Amino acid sequence: MAHTIINSPNAPAPIGPYSQATMANGILYASGQIALGPQSGNLINDSIENETHQVMKNLQAILEEAGMDFSNVLKCTIFVKDLNNFGRINETYGSYFTSNPPARETVEVSRLPKDVNVEISCIAAK
Repeated sequence: MAHTIINSPNAPAPIGPYSQATMANGILYASGQIALGPQSGNLINDSIENETHQVMKNLQAILEEAGMDFSNVLKCTIFVKDLNNFGRINETYGSYFTSNPPARETVEVSRLPKDVNVEISCIAAK
């Protein structure tokens, strides 16, 4: 199956051997994003809300590079280091979906890349 690699200059470069996203048959598979500033490469982690906003902005840049937006998102996976932050993460995350939010799971994990507090991936379709 042929697929296309999607890389946006407005999202942080991958920190390992993976692409920001791949697209096959009109379906976009976006890699998990953390709160790295796309130009600076610095972590945005002064608050869980700001960290979540940066993660969502990174996903938005990838979606836009693929000609999509959050209305195209079918499913998200949220990884959190501390489920006690879920309410604050959920409120920030929810502000990006104005109607018909996607399917989702949220999982607490012991550790995430660069010791961030939240990582989010998504699947979207045209």
